[in-house]
Amino acid sequence: MPGRPDPVATLVHRADAGTDPDRPAVLYLHGFVDYFFHDHVGAALAERGIDLYGLDLRDYGRSIRPGRTPNTVRSLGVYAEEVDTAIHLLRRRHRRVVLLGHSTGGLIAALWADARHGTGLIDALVLNSPWLDLRGTRLERTVLTGVIDVLGLVAPDLPLRRLAPHYGEAAHAEWGYDLAWKPHTDFPARASFIRAVRRGQSAVRRGLAIDVPVLVLTSDTTGPDDRWHEHLLTTDSVLDVADMWRLAPNLGEDVTVEVIEGGAHDLALSPEPARSAYLTAVAEWAERS
Repeated sequence: MPGRPDPVATLVHRADAGTDPDRPAVLYLHGFVDYFFHDHVGAALAERGIDLYGLDLRDYGRSIRPGRTPNTVRSLGVYAEEVDTAIHLLRRRHRRVVLLGHSTGGLIAALWADARHGTGLIDALVLNSPWLDLRGTRLERTVLTGVIDVLGLVAPDLPLRRLAPHYGEAAHAEWGYDLAWKPHTDFPARASFIRAVRRGQSAVRRGLAIDVPVLVLTSDTTGPDDRWHEHLLTTDSVLDVADMWRLAPNLGEDVTVEVIEGGAHDLALSPEPARSAYLTAVAEWAERS
């Protein structure tokens, strides 16, 4: 598009990260309508001798730029550019590198790891409530996918839906993230983005060949996603955990699924004791030799 500025991506980390190559590194990829604000995760991992890096992907969070549409893309594969750059940087600083993805970031991380099969760029993969399928019945998914395949091509910028605000409002009450970067209603999911997600999910359904150990972390329960309820932060009220359990074996040959009792959709934002259980699981996976 003439005059459209080039994309940028932003890597965030503690000032002392990368000073000791023996400390494992974890690179975090956020979800849709999201960015890296998980200082508490960085602090918890640092206490275990692990350096956390957060990557705000192009057109998300710190990487939003005037003249570019926030939070949308026509192919999830384009994110490989910034993930590659970040991983190569971490490889120069650390002997062990782990990729951690949440929700849409979990799908992006899985597809990236599959595409980089045999390269040795990462040592392990952790997925926090990965978006491996659309929520709903098989019939609903089939019909919607057919519609999206057409709309994503002929009307790529058409807003199809917005995230329900209830989960975000519950999380924001405790975490106080920047609503300019993670609004509850302002950034719609556009046809091209949903089409890109469905194409990625189709690849998972066919089966990936990730060649590093994969840890899939989920809540124990799916909650309603269309209304306010008192369990918004103790259930996954965005995605269906059963979809994650069903599709996790398709990721590779070495996949472990761990269920976090009372976990939120973003397990890092769960109340205790679920939050500590999640952080311990991530740290132990990063420390594996």
